[in-house]
Amino acid sequence: MGEGPAMIRAPYRRARYYAAIAAATVLGAGFAVGATEAGASAAPHAASSVASVIIPPVTATPIKHLVVIFDENVSFDHYFGTYPFAANKDGSTFHARPGTQAVNGLYTKITPSGPVGPLLTSNPNLFNPQRLTHEQALTCDQNHGYTAEQDAVDNGKMDKFVQFTEGSGCPANSGLVMDYYDGNTVTAMWNYAQNYAMSQNNWDTTFGPSTPGALNLISGQTGAAYAVSATTGVKVPDPGSVSPLNSAGLGTVYGDPDPAFDDCSDGSARTTTSNPLAVVTGKNIGDLLNARNLTWGWFQGGFAPTGTTSTGLAVCGASHKNIGGSTITDYSPHHEPFQYYKSTANPRHLPPSSEAAIGHTDQASHQYDLSDFYTTLTHGNMPAVSFLKAAEYQDGHPGYSDPLDEQTFLVNTINQIEKSPFWKSTAVIVTYDDSDGWYDHQAPVIVNGSNTTLDAPICSSAAMTLGSFPDRCGFSQRLPMLVISPWTRQNLVSNKRTDTSSVTRFIEDNWLFGQRIGGGSYDAASGRLNSLFSFLAPLNFREVILDPATGKVVSG
Repeated sequence: MGEGPAMIRAPYRRARYYAAIAAATVLGAGFAVGATEAGASAAPHAASSVASVIIPPVTATPIKHLVVIFDENVSFDHYFGTYPFAANKDGSTFHARPGTQAVNGLYTKITPSGPVGPLLTSNPNLFNPQRLTHEQALTCDQNHGYTAEQDAVDNGKMDKFVQFTEGSGCPANSGLVMDYYDGNTVTAMWNYAQNYAMSQNNWDTTFGPSTPGALNLISGQTGAAYAVSATTGVKVPDPGSVSPLNSAGLGTVYGDPDPAFDDCSDGSARTTTSNPLAVVTGKNIGDLLNARNLTWGWFQGGFAPTGTTSTGLAVCGASHKNIGGSTITDYSPHHEPFQYYKSTANPRHLPPSSEAAIGHTDQASHQYDLSDFYTTLTHGNMPAVSFLKAAEYQDGHPGYSDPLDEQTFLVNTINQIEKSPFWKSTAVIVTYDDSDGWYDHQAPVIVNGSNTTLDAPICSSAAMTLGSFPDRCGFSQRLPMLVISPWTRQNLVSNKRTDTSSVTRFIEDNWLFGQRIGGGSYDAASGRLNSLFSFLAPLNFREVILDPATGKVVSG
């Protein structure tokens, strides 16, 4: 059945019913009722005086709080290629629940001795996929450029990954780009899939690296952009990350420029760097939420400044060591999409005016340090929509992070959410900004083409259906997506097609009742996330608590 008006209106008719359930649930947790969130004042007041919980606004589903954990650079096959079979030769052992659904992975069937199939033993690429062990959690970074990923896809044959996306810093002729982890290393991810819901048909919205992925998450749009000099702020050509400008002086972000509205871009070297910065115009989901006076925030590790430069710019110098002992700077400016938009940026990295103001519009402009999110869990003012970005050493990005550091962040964060009074009305989405170029066998469906010198035949032969900005070809590669919520069925694998911009669409449908970004946003072509939920099923409020070190289930 299609998603026509009747399909869309049906959840809205239940909205007030679900709002009543959510309010009753919160009251049952021992909290008093405060002001309606949609009309609440953003005036600061002491956190110690927050003795009530704000009634959430009416939503189209029971979800009153959405937490999007946006990690880095993983293809579906890289983490779930042999799910639910784990070799159990190293790391944490994993045993799937009886009846667990097979996925569209690297195997054709699972035998008592393991998965088998031609993709594992007679792969069309130069190397067969090999299982990476628990001790191989630290790897090199792969090539995940806009054109390189298209070339690897080879017009749908999926056979040129070694030639085009294997990283130049990887061991020569290793075929590492083909390799995958199983439940002995990404144990927490597999256990979340066992206990909640997972998509096996979720896609990177467009080809390319982190910045396009982050922009697509919040707007479904990487066009309507231009580059500026970091030293003068004057518009400049940028053939390396922003495409040539049209007659209106706007192009498309297809690489990883740092944002123009961020003091910490290019390591705060704004007076000496020659790297251009990027500005994105138009609207993002934050603008739409602000227009409705709804609470939201982007929370990122290392956002809080550690000092200032001699010219008064913020310095983001916090760092941590990963499991290999390397010291990694926490904050990455090009992972923070709202800093590309003047309307939602916090260039000086100013803190919220008070704990109670987190989520509301004030000097922080909804851009926060990750620590501020945990504060909202403690003091009862968790925003309706929260985007979380780990510090770099824990964000999963190969080259400086890894699945084990990522697991620590995911489990510690999700455990806290599940133990909070918000759990009963919350959905946590875990997904990724791009594939890093890691092999995934499933050929993409191109819903929006592009025909420039950057594009391979798979894109240049397809119609450009979403507006006039080129170099936005997609969908690209499959990415993992998990939904962790009381409102999912246990051990669900969904085959409904979604993409990164489906997160924007869910926010639009749930809080904004179908309002769209417009201007050629991918939200118009993105699938709905409803198949990952079970809104009509009895409530299941159990919390599945995991061990952050092993990923194993502790309780639940």
